[in-house]
Amino acid sequence: IRSEGRKRFTIAHEFGHYILHRRIQDRFECGGDDIETGDGNERDIEAEADKFASTLLMPLDDFRKQVDGQPVSFDLLGNCAERYGVSLTAAALRWTEIAEKRAVLVASRDDHLLWSKSNQAAFKSGAYFATRKNTIELPQDALAHSNNLLDVGVQSQSTRAQAWFPREPASMPLTEMTMVAGQYDYSLTLLLMPDAEWQRPQHDDGEPEEDTFDRFIRNGQHPVR
Repeated sequence: IRSEGRKRFTIAHEFGHYILHRRIQDRFECGGDDIETGDGNERDIEAEADKFASTLLMPLDDFRKQVDGQPVSFDLLGNCAERYGVSLTAAALRWTEIAEKRAVLVASRDDHLLWSKSNQAAFKSGAYFATRKNTIELPQDALAHSNNLLDVGVQSQSTRAQAWFPREPASMPLTEMTMVAGQYDYSLTLLLMPDAEWQRPQHDDGEPEEDTFDRFIRNGQHPVR
């Protein structure tokens, strides 16, 4: 593992297994490229270990103090990453948990989504990406798309939410911020939208769609923290 932040997160993740799951099983094999290899309970404990690590390394009360009253930016999240000794991705994921408005974090490579994480407000409104069997391409107008991506660090733009989420009203605005995480060879995009009044669609059986990031974790895969 090259990143010091990822090393810290990995150690905290494994410590979470020890604290939370040592009575469930006595061996844990976690890797960034793991595939689905067990029952639902095994995949759930990976998400629980990630949650434990995030809480241990970035206490929520202190995290709030660092960001309250400030407009979100990758500079702000980078300062948080330095404070807690974690990666920018980990800090950005933590921020989505407390964002006041709708927020979606997207990681992409080669014009396709690797994973995404919507906060509850976005998820409940249907602003999420569910990659069950289909590969999801970036919108052509996305800053992270190869046609638009510039080697200038952070890019931002204001656009229509429909560019990313076709079911959004035509008048719904969206703020898009993108940066290249060069060390890990992917782009990180933060999508911000005002509140919505509708709820996310459900399957015919009444079950809601699963958030892509949660499915990514449930499959035993872990984003670079």
